[in-house]
Amino acid sequence: MAREFQRGHKAKISDLTAGTDLYVGVSIAGPGLTFDISCFGLDANEQLSDDRYFVFYNQPKSPEESIQQLGAQAGDSESFRVTLDRIPAGIHRLSFTASVDGDGQMSQIGPGYIRIVAGGEEVVRYSFTGSEFSTERALMIGDFYLKDVWRFAAVGQGFDGGLAALLKNFGGEVAEEEAAPEQQVPAQATGAPGFAPPPQAAAPAPSFGAPAQAPAPAAAFAAPPQPAAHQPAAPQQQPVHSAPTMVGPLTTPPAAPYGQPPHPPQQPGPPSYGQVPGRQPGYGGQVPPPAPAPAPYGQQPAYGQQPPYGQQPSYGQQPPYGQAPGQVPGQQPAAGAGLAAALQPYKEAPTGARWTPQNQQLMRVDLSMGGQAVLARQGSMVLYQGKVDFSYKGAGFAGRIVGNATGQEMQLMRCTGRGQVFLAETGAHLHAIELQGDGICVSAENVLAFDESLQHEVRRIEGHGIPGGALFTMQFQGSGTVIVKTHGVPVVLPVTPTTFADSNAIVAWSSASQVIISSQVRLRRNAYPGHSGETVNLQFRGAPGNFIVVQPYEV
Repeated sequence: MAREFQRGHKAKISDLTAGTDLYVGVSIAGPGLTFDISCFGLDANEQLSDDRYFVFYNQPKSPEESIQQLGAQAGDSESFRVTLDRIPAGIHRLSFTASVDGDGQMSQIGPGYIRIVAGGEEVVRYSFTGSEFSTERALMIGDFYLKDVWRFAAVGQGFDGGLAALLKNFGGEVAEEEAAPEQQVPAQATGAPGFAPPPQAAAPAPSFGAPAQAPAPAAAFAAPPQPAAHQPAAPQQQPVHSAPTMVGPLTTPPAAPYGQPPHPPQQPGPPSYGQVPGRQPGYGGQVPPPAPAPAPYGQQPAYGQQPPYGQQPSYGQQPPYGQAPGQVPGQQPAAGAGLAAALQPYKEAPTGARWTPQNQQLMRVDLSMGGQAVLARQGSMVLYQGKVDFSYKGAGFAGRIVGNATGQEMQLMRCTGRGQVFLAETGAHLHAIELQGDGICVSAENVLAFDESLQHEVRRIEGHGIPGGALFTMQFQGSGTVIVKTHGVPVVLPVTPTTFADSNAIVAWSSASQVIISSQVRLRRNAYPGHSGETVNLQFRGAPGNFIVVQPYEV
C-alpha cells in the first residue's frame, strides 16, 4: 500500500522499495492551463552545472538515460523513468517541477500529486491542491536527493516565476530563439517491453476539482493496472510550447567568500524580506535586492545621507521625509492612484514558504505546510486566517521548576490547524533561523516562536563569582525553524579567541561554541564612582564556522 506523504516529509528510498528502477508520475491540471513538467539534475551545490541533466520537453533524457521523460500515461500528466544506480556521481539531487506555460497561477490548479511506482506497485504519493498556493507560476513538487543514500522529499514549494525563472534559480541560462519551436511530442519508451504502460491516446485533462481519471493498464514495472475508461478518448493535440530553449552554464558559480552567505541567482524584482526563492533561508541568509546593492547587513546609512537618485532605500533605511515608499525623489505620485496605490507597498507578501517575513517586525507562519504545530509566545498573535486553534502549552512540573530556577521559562501557546498566523511583539525585529540537524543557543527573552518538532532545553553556563553559580540559555536542536526577536538590526560575528560580548546584548550563538565567563566580571552597574557600568561579559571560543549574534541594545 502506498505511503501518503505530507509537505516536508522525507524518507530513504530503500525504506520505500528495494528497487532502483523507478517510475515517477506527476498529475497537475487546471482549467485552460498548460504545464511544463521537468526534472533538474543538480550537483552538490544544488546547481545545474551540466545542462544535459535538465530533462524537459526539448531534451527528454540524460546522456546515459538514467533519467527519461516518458510523457502522459497511466492517468499521469507526465511521467519519468529514474534508474538510481545509473545516475552519475556528480548528480546529487533530482528536482521534479511544474510551471505554467502562458498565463495562469498555481492557485488555479485542482488536486494533483507526485507518485513513485516500483515493480508495478505504487509505494509513495504526495498530494497537493491549488488552495496551498497563491500567485506562484511554478512549483517544485518533489526531490530525490543523495545524503549517504538516495532519499525522497515531498517539497510542495511555490515559486514566483515560470520555467525560465526556475532555470535561473538553479544556475541555468535562457537562450532566445529566432523562431518558435516546432510541436513537441512526449517521448515514449519504444522497444522497452515491460517498463512503462503501452502508448495510448492522451485523455483530456480533468476538470477543476474532479478526481483523476482511471489509469490505463500497465506492465509489471510501471503504474499498477487499472480498468480502461468507459468512454473512448479522442486524441488530444499536444500543446506547442512557447517557452524558449533552455541551456545550462558551462561552469558552476564561484563560491562565496568566508562569512558571506551565498546568494543563488534570482528573478527580477526584489524577493520578499528574508526569503530565498526555492529554498528556506538559514540565519543571516537574507537576500539583498538587485543592484544597486544596499549597505552591508546591519549597517545603517550615515546621518542625513539619502540613497542615490532612483534607488530604493535599503533594508532598515527609511525614505526621506515626505517621500512615499517606492517613490523616486522629485517625482509626484500618479494622479488618481487612489487608495489601492497607497496601500500597495504594505500588501501581504505571498511566497509559498512555511515561514514568511512580511516586514522587519511581522512574521507569518502557514500551519497547513509541514503538518506540525507551532509554539509561540503567549499574546504574540496579531492576526490569523483560516481555521486555527490556540491552546495553552504547559511546561509540566519539572519544566516549571527549571524555568523558575533559571529564568528561562517561556509562557507558550500551541497553534494548530490549517491557516496562517501573523506574529509580532512590541515592534521587535524578527529573524527566521532554519535548523537542519544543527543547534543554536538563544536567550528565552529573545525567542518569539518555533516549530514544535525542535528539541529545546535549558543550558547552563558555569561561572565563578556569579549569584547562583551560572548563567542560563535555551538550546534548540533538530530540524525546524525558530523565530528570534532583537532590538534593532543585529550583527553576526565569527567566533575568535578574543571574542567577548555583554551578557545583556548577546542574542544567540552556535551551540558548538565554548562559552566561559570573562575574568573582568562586574555584578552590578554603577556599584561605585568610576565604575565602567559593564555587567557580566562572556568569552566565546570555537572552531572556524562558529558565530555569535549581538543586538545594538542593552537592558
